[in-house]
Amino acid sequence: MSEKILAVAAGHEITEGELNKLISNYPPEQQIYMSSPQAKQQVLEQLIAFHLFHKMAVEDGITKSQEYEEMVEKVKVELASHMAATSVIEGIQVSEEEERKFYQENPDMFQEKAQVSAKHILVETKEQAESIAKEVAQGLNFEEAAKNYSTCPSKDKGGDLGWFTKGQMVPEFEKAAFEGEIGKVIGPVETQFGSHLILVEDKKEASVQPFGQVQAKIHQQLIQGRQQEAYDTKVKELEAAYGVERKEA
Repeated sequence: MSEKILAVAAGHEITEGELNKLISNYPPEQQIYMSSPQAKQQVLEQLIAFHLFHKMAVEDGITKSQEYEEMVEKVKVELASHMAATSVIEGIQVSEEEERKFYQENPDMFQEKAQVSAKHILVETKEQAESIAKEVAQGLNFEEAAKNYSTCPSKDKGGDLGWFTKGQMVPEFEKAAFEGEIGKVIGPVETQFGSHLILVEDKKEASVQPFGQVQAKIHQQLIQGRQQEAYDTKVKELEAAYGVERKEA
C-alpha cells in the first residue's frame, strides 16, 4: 500500500512519511505540540517551501556553482568525521555495579547540607525590631509585619527567604536561624545590614542522597568520562598513524 500523498511541490510528492520523519527530528517537547493538525500543516508548508526553493536552486544553476560544490564537500568532511568519532564512543556501557562503586567511593558528592527555611524582617535599629516583635507577639501576622516594616526586598513576599544552607547568609543571621526554634520569632539579631527578626519555618538535617535518586546522574557522568577517555585515546592513535604537525600561531 502506497503512502498517503499530502502535497506535490515542483513535481515532488510529499508523503505523510516524509512529514512524520521531519517532525521526529524535533526535540521531544516540540513533537507533542506538532501532533496537532494546525502544527502539522505548518510543517507541511515548510516542506513545500523547501522543495520549491530546491527546484529554484537547480534551475538557477546554484547546484552547479563552485560555492555550492565547496559547501557540499565541507559538509561531507564534517559528516564523515562526526560519524567516525561517534563510532568510537557509541558502544561504551557502564554497569550498575560500577555505578554503585562510584557512589560508595565518592560519598561527599552526594551529601545534602543542612537547610533552613525562614522569613525575616530587616530594620535599621534594634529598638525598631523590638517594637515590631512586640506587635507580632500581640497578634500581628509576621508576614504582614514584614510587608509593613521590612527594608529588605523580601518584604514583597512576606519576608520569605526560602531554603538556605550554611555559608549563604552572614554569620550572625545564619547562627540564629540554624539554632533557632521552628515557629518562634528570634531576635533582634544584629548584622552589618541592620537588625533582624527571624521566623524559622522548617529545617532539614544534613543527609546523603540515596543511590536510586542519583543513579542516573552517576551513569551519565561515568559514560561521559569513558567516552572522553576513548575519544582522547583514539585521537592519539590517529596522530601516530597519520601524523600531525602543530605550528605556532
